[in-house]
Amino acid sequence: MFLKPPPGVDAAALPATAPIRMSAASAIALALALVAPFLLYWQTAASMVAIWNSSETFAHGYVILPISLGLIWRQRAWFARLPARPWWPGLLLLAGAGAAWLAGRMGDVQVVMQYAFVSMFPLAALTLLGPRLASKFTFPLLFLLFAVPFGEIFVGPLINYTADFTVWAVQATGIPVLRNGTRFELPTGSWSVVEACSGIRYLISSITLGCLYAYLTYRSNTRRAVFIGLSIVVPIVANWLRAYGIVMIGHMSGMELATGVDHLVYGWLFFGVIMFIMFWIGSYWREDEQPVSGAAPAAAVVNAGKSASLLPVVVAVVAVAAMWPAFATVNERANHNPQPVALGEPGIAWPQTAGFPDWEVHNMERDARMKRYSQARDARPVQLQLLYYRNQTKQKGLISSVNRLAGDKEAYHQVASSQRSEQAGGRTLSLREAIMHSADGQLVVWHVMWVDGQYLTSNVVGKLRQAQGKLQFRGDDGALVAIAAPAGDSPDAARATLRAFLAQHFGAVDAALVKARGR
Repeated sequence: MFLKPPPGVDAAALPATAPIRMSAASAIALALALVAPFLLYWQTAASMVAIWNSSETFAHGYVILPISLGLIWRQRAWFARLPARPWWPGLLLLAGAGAAWLAGRMGDVQVVMQYAFVSMFPLAALTLLGPRLASKFTFPLLFLLFAVPFGEIFVGPLINYTADFTVWAVQATGIPVLRNGTRFELPTGSWSVVEACSGIRYLISSITLGCLYAYLTYRSNTRRAVFIGLSIVVPIVANWLRAYGIVMIGHMSGMELATGVDHLVYGWLFFGVIMFIMFWIGSYWREDEQPVSGAAPAAAVVNAGKSASLLPVVVAVVAVAAMWPAFATVNERANHNPQPVALGEPGIAWPQTAGFPDWEVHNMERDARMKRYSQARDARPVQLQLLYYRNQTKQKGLISSVNRLAGDKEAYHQVASSQRSEQAGGRTLSLREAIMHSADGQLVVWHVMWVDGQYLTSNVVGKLRQAQGKLQFRGDDGALVAIAAPAGDSPDAARATLRAFLAQHFGAVDAALVKARGR
């Protein structure tokens, strides 16, 4: 039975359900529920820390949690004003995050696992505290998502855009430029736009700082959105100007300056100045935050004769979070194939040859690799490479952002890529074409992935197919098939040779992969 409201308080203004008053045991259980994901998903948390340690791009991950806790502490007065009221539908959202984590685990997609893991904390808070109280901590809780090391997917496009602008700006200055992909030559020397020049570090730092600054400086969502938009656009344009400036410094100094460590120093100094100017200008439109009163509303001081307990919802939150890693453990034990990969050489009718350029696919560790050099009827050599993977991990995977057709320091580099459709073994086969360039000439490379018995070119579809195979207990075997021929003076002639090779030998390649899988 509830006691009467204090004098002067309108009973009709009170909430229909009295807020839950936490006992000491419930408070401890609440804390454990928020700590539980760290214990249940410690491997995912460790994978994030490992990336923070190994990559300067994501070293800011260490400060995200302290900042989030500090922001929550600034809003602590709301705990006195709005006592916790558990929201049971939040369990469905928490289960959705767990399912996303499981899908990422089955497909070996770390970033999906990490985002799903981090999202469990705001979803658990929503479930345990209720929408009304949890909404007061929306930004501090969502700010945790910046701890996820994400952004490498944008490196390639950023490199291309930076190269496009730099070449255009240098040419507009009146300096002749000879471009080949992301590499270009000036009369004074050669330049290449690589990952460190993409601006991804500037972009990630700017977005993180921009969101934090917008939250602390403005109360209007419109102003916040505008400033966050600027924090995305400004570093991209600033990086273009930085790249152009460095090339010009190198060119004007006869390649004496801006070609070594000072290259990076100039970049960070330039970025720091740009960000300072952006924040300084943004301060002119600041909106002072209205303080939160520490006094609790009348509804919060009404005592309950018999208080409810948080323990049931805490137990439910922990149970929902725990079911996904439990299933993953059982599933991976069932999918693990202890047999070594026996990848035999396909039956190729064309005679072998030794005369082929020194090139091979630059993928991470694999279980087996097969290379064969054949000679076509037109005397053009063809190289076949098969890379086979089993029991894949983040150190050994068919689909990964670190896999390349050639390493950054190798003689060959990719200058073009496109999608193709060819007839092979009585079927229509979608594959990727890459043009590889070196000082000795060009190669035309056709490559395709084999995942769970299907041939694919999309990394996203490949990961989904891999996850589907593991969820259906078929294992995670996969392979890369790549065939290459020297372009010489005619890439079309090389394509004709590759087309003839596929028409005659694709069936043998497919049979070799099926035999290696063994199930």
